[in-house]
Amino acid sequence: VNKGLTFAGSPIKLRNIVLFFAGVGILYLIPQFLDGKPFELRLLTVIFLYAVLGQSWNILGGYAGQISIGHAMFFGLGAYTSTIAFLNFGVNPWIGGLLAVAVSALAGVLIGIPCFRLRSHYFVIATLVVAESIFLIFSEWSFVGAAIGLELPIRPSGWENFQFHRNKIPYYYIALTMLVVVTIFVIWMERSKIGFVLKGIRDDEDAVRSLGFSPLRYKLIAMAFSAGILGFCGTFYAQYVLLIEPPTVLFASISVIVALIPIFGGIGTVAGPIIGSVILLTISEYSRVHFSGSGRNVDLLIYGALIMVFAAYCPGGVMSMISSLRARFRKGAA
Repeated sequence: VNKGLTFAGSPIKLRNIVLFFAGVGILYLIPQFLDGKPFELRLLTVIFLYAVLGQSWNILGGYAGQISIGHAMFFGLGAYTSTIAFLNFGVNPWIGGLLAVAVSALAGVLIGIPCFRLRSHYFVIATLVVAESIFLIFSEWSFVGAAIGLELPIRPSGWENFQFHRNKIPYYYIALTMLVVVTIFVIWMERSKIGFVLKGIRDDEDAVRSLGFSPLRYKLIAMAFSAGILGFCGTFYAQYVLLIEPPTVLFASISVIVALIPIFGGIGTVAGPIIGSVILLTISEYSRVHFSGSGRNVDLLIYGALIMVFAAYCPGGVMSMISSLRARFRKGAA
């Protein structure tokens, strides 16, 4: 069971592969047991979506060490790209999603070229400034609906139109598939040359440069991967709610939550964004139900409290705590 297979040049234990695909198989069967419960179905769909968002941020922030609090701009660009492509040119939403990936990745590279010349908190501030600038531009730009936003027309329910009205289960499967594909991609990237160089940049950028690698080139690659994934997530969100506006796809709070998920779960790990999304999004959705709308932003207060506790006692996030407990258990067993 402990013998491994080679993936991206590195061995993976067969046990881990079996557990991964067994877990995925169980998740694909869950809708059959929900018996039409809309809240639970929506909760799981949102958890999967934000886990993908967390994974995409983790590529840049966790592996490359480039902390961004402006990733909402790529999510919003993806949503607006596919929506405008459909409304103005009749482009199918699935093709629009691929177009959104390309536009968001290109935007990430163009933004990264000047911003990556900055380091530490200056880079963080730059991402925030750019994201807020895009938010203000879109709020005033009539071509994209300005502050009113854009509304997608209701079309016949089906996979071809990427719209499902009465039965929301297909959205669940699409979100889950996105998570599986992106997670496998992150596992590959982590074990590839790109992943090793990105982790080297995170730990010591000057040392990586002395070895003949271009930190700027690899950070741009990480930005393109991260932004492109967010772009398709924006398309998924647009097709899920059929209405996009600057406060729902470009607001700063989206960037904060997307960053908090991997930081809380375990930055620079594959499972961290998934665990962070499960915990934080469950808290968010149930707090809104419990307070019936009167406790708006209570979830953000809970997030803040949890982050402060973990920052003080377990800076590596939930995954770090799990690793510590596992090490203690093994030591005690020995």
